[in-house]
Amino acid sequence: MQIRIDQATKTKSKKVFKSMGIDMSSGVKMFLHQVAIDQCMPFVPSTKKTRANRKRWDKEFAWVMKHGKGYASAKEMHDDIMKR
Repeated sequence: MQIRIDQATKTKSKKVFKSMGIDMSSGVKMFLHQVAIDQCMPFVPSTKKTRANRKRWDKEFAWVMKHGKGYASAKEMHDDIMKR
């Protein structure tokens, strides 16, 4: 198999694989095996914008978990909302 990839990506990837104790070929094989097993990508493709959004959502979720109000039931939540 031949794959065309820019030198910068190749260099960065080699460095990551080396830090994990594997070579580029093994890393690509592992990726392809995981795709075959899961029948999908082994990660969710993202952009800087989607990663920034996820970081913001995680921060908001952490705040809600620490400071937000909890309810024992949907009825309790509904009743509280209807008071406002």
